[in-house]
Amino acid sequence: MQQFQINNLVRSATFFQHAGISILFVFMPIIARGVTESIFEIGLIVASFSFAQILSEIYFGRHSDKKGTRLQFIKIGFVGCAVTFGLHYFADDITLLFLARIGAGIFSGIMIPAMIAYAYESNNEKRKVATVISFHALGWMAGIIAAGIVNDVKMIFIVSSGFFVIGFLISTRLPNVVSKKELEPGTTKRVILKNKFLFLSLLLRHIGAASVWTIFPIMLMEQLGAELYQISIVYISNTLAAFILMNLMATKIKMSNVTKFKIGVGMTTFVFVGLSFVTDWWMAMPFMALVGGTWAFLFIGGNFHLMENNPRSTSTGIFSSTLSIATVIGPVTAGAIAFAFDYVSVMYFAIAIIVCAFAVSLKIKNEN
Repeated sequence: MQQFQINNLVRSATFFQHAGISILFVFMPIIARGVTESIFEIGLIVASFSFAQILSEIYFGRHSDKKGTRLQFIKIGFVGCAVTFGLHYFADDITLLFLARIGAGIFSGIMIPAMIAYAYESNNEKRKVATVISFHALGWMAGIIAAGIVNDVKMIFIVSSGFFVIGFLISTRLPNVVSKKELEPGTTKRVILKNKFLFLSLLLRHIGAASVWTIFPIMLMEQLGAELYQISIVYISNTLAAFILMNLMATKIKMSNVTKFKIGVGMTTFVFVGLSFVTDWWMAMPFMALVGGTWAFLFIGGNFHLMENNPRSTSTGIFSSTLSIATVIGPVTAGAIAFAFDYVSVMYFAIAIIVCAFAVSLKIKNEN
């Protein structure tokens, strides 16, 4: 199969994978509001998805390296997500919604590290991998647009399930790329210790970001009067900026992966400084575009640095699970802060913790 065709298949599979996830992710606080009035319980519901992802990504990411193959994990993930995301349709109380979110977290965690590693290993020209992975941002944008168009918090579950079914069908056409088996014991611990400053800075940065994303859709709706489609527009500026910058990294942006990561972490601070001053929903758009740009830098920079210097699925699995850990801590923290103070206080918390994240990132060293 020609390289161009493989790349397009991986782009398409990545697109539908993240479209299926994002159509629910952005509006989950609003969906959770339908089964509970407690902002703290909303935080727990949002966090449950990521809590399930943590162990799933670490375990199956390492297992993928041991097997030396990615495709079977990608296919299992697509099928499982099609079922569990569809089950959200029937989750009309807090217990069922928790169970649906946990199941979705497990199956999405199975395929995310494998998909990133597959995109890297199946491409002969490594500089073009960023253009392939960039379709995760385009998928997020499509999912957010679809949610705005559907404008129904029940029907988006069916659309999400459909995205995963399409992704599975595409994955059946992918060649089974086999890589070297990584069987050495203690690999996960060794990767964490070797890259401790990268993972710690990523954790702190994303705790700040996840805490804001928990309350931000509710803030836009309740305090700034935004409609569901207007919230979609705000988030589209985020994903569009990420998609554009990820593609530019393949051809125009020439700097080390560690430098990209540090820029991505440090520049995030300015996003939440700006968001703390918005007085109308549309004013959030330039800051959401900025956070999309910072995400592109830290995601490509961090993952490529790890894959060039470590077992690929194991290291990207730890990267993804670090994001998941942050997405557990962030929503719970946001719920507690918003309950005790107000929504803007969550922004102040995010600013403080991301400054700490940037300070930690300065300790990351380039590797030859």
